[in-house]
Amino acid sequence: MRRATLLVFFFTLLLLTACGPADSPRSSSAKSPSAVPTAPQYGGRLVEATIGEPSNLIPPLASDASSHEVADLLYVSLLKYDKNINLVPWAAESYEVLDGGRLLRFHLRHGIRWTDGVPLTARDVEFTYRLMIDPNTPTAYAEDFLAVKSFKRIDDYTFEARYDKPFARALVTWASSILPEHILKGQDLLATPYARHPVGAGPYMLKEWTAGDRLVLTANPDYFEGRPYIDEVVMRIIPDQSTQFLELKSGNLDEMGLSPQQYLYQTGDAWAANYRKFKYVSAGYTFLAYNLKSPLFSDVRVRQAINYAIDKDEIVRGVLLGLGLPTGVPYKPGTWPYDASIPANEFDPALARKLLARAGWTRKTKDGPLTDASGRSFAFTILTNQGNSQRIKAAIIIQSRLKDLGIKVEIRTVEWAAFIKDFVDKGRFDALLLGWTITQDPDIYDVWHSSKAKPGGLNFVGYKNPELDELLERGRRLLDQKARKPIYDRIQEILHRDQPYCFLYVPMALPVVHARVQGIEPAPAGIDYNFIRWWIPKANQGPELTEQ
Repeated sequence: MRRATLLVFFFTLLLLTACGPADSPRSSSAKSPSAVPTAPQYGGRLVEATIGEPSNLIPPLASDASSHEVADLLYVSLLKYDKNINLVPWAAESYEVLDGGRLLRFHLRHGIRWTDGVPLTARDVEFTYRLMIDPNTPTAYAEDFLAVKSFKRIDDYTFEARYDKPFARALVTWASSILPEHILKGQDLLATPYARHPVGAGPYMLKEWTAGDRLVLTANPDYFEGRPYIDEVVMRIIPDQSTQFLELKSGNLDEMGLSPQQYLYQTGDAWAANYRKFKYVSAGYTFLAYNLKSPLFSDVRVRQAINYAIDKDEIVRGVLLGLGLPTGVPYKPGTWPYDASIPANEFDPALARKLLARAGWTRKTKDGPLTDASGRSFAFTILTNQGNSQRIKAAIIIQSRLKDLGIKVEIRTVEWAAFIKDFVDKGRFDALLLGWTITQDPDIYDVWHSSKAKPGGLNFVGYKNPELDELLERGRRLLDQKARKPIYDRIQEILHRDQPYCFLYVPMALPVVHARVQGIEPAPAGIDYNFIRWWIPKANQGPELTEQ
């Protein structure tokens, strides 16, 4: 459940958006174990749940949350976000922004080594850059790197990236994982064994990967920021949140993300001595996406009608138990890009019926199916991933509301890896119930630009709009927030009008962590930003994990 949340708005965009002061994570009043040492201690093992198995552990090739939550602990990048969502040096010792934002100069730290002992240098950064811009690299995340006009390696620890014009995401580009040249050069990335046996330079190393069961990470003793306090991190693959909770109750998990039901009603005062709960507005939204190649959804009036047919407040109440917010746009409420003038919920079944009729869909009888002039019934399947009870419950509510209009909806769930690889990436769906992470920068080029509407691209619904393309291109080239604001407001207006997604809700993040784990310091970035400084007192480290 660690740093990622979805098909995680992909790799460079995994970075979380800032929470305002009211949105900072809050802990429940858990009691700490008695006689906790004042100084951190090394050792112990933390066991957490992940809902899906990673597709691979080479970050540019993966767009799923499960892959990135593991890779986040294995690799480093030049920059990272701190607890207040500010970009700060990581593998870079320092950087300079020159020539009005058109030139970035990075100075790497000396002494960073890959886990096989080879030094990490600017050669690795250049290799990563050239790999990302290579059209033969099977990645959906090349666009930020393609914005670089030229890359110049000055020496082994210094390089420059020049842009032909200012680029708003220039620094964010270099907050993505650095890959090892000496390991991956000349490798077929689709067949390389390093996808399952990675060599990184991060705080942890992959020790074991048992397919369908777990991944075990061990602390990197040579990590340049200092060895993590916790010796091992076990990520158990449990593709169902209810099963995860049973494992938590049995003492077989230390950390997971709770459902609203679990948070409100199943983890009361009796849990306070052993667990700490946290609550904050998440940096992610859930949506219903349409395959725009389907004749069912090619008419914008149909998509608008479905938006009016869905009561998002009902979903927030019934699925999230009030622990979330309805939304009509792809940004986090309260942040500067968010356009508050666009209604979050527009439930109006009568207007939905009128729009469907204008699009040629009517009911011959009061309770009959919705049909077109040829007699074809309006029926489709909502596809979502197994184990996500919130999405399944939301789909059931949507199914019920659309049934009232005569639309027949089936719901199908698929195991996570197959869901992404066999259905999302290949465009084999009618509609998807899914989620994206909301990023710090409002640039959503990779999801909505028409150039990304291709196999394996993140614009998997196939949405194309020339005006939106032009706005996305302009918005990412401006640095001034005031100048960018009207552009992103217009982008939201277009998406709201065209409804390629029905944006549904922004949930609360509800992590729970065993009280024996110390060093957790909630901040606007959440609770995981300082994970390597979490620690477990020796008296509470317990025995070795037994096989489950």
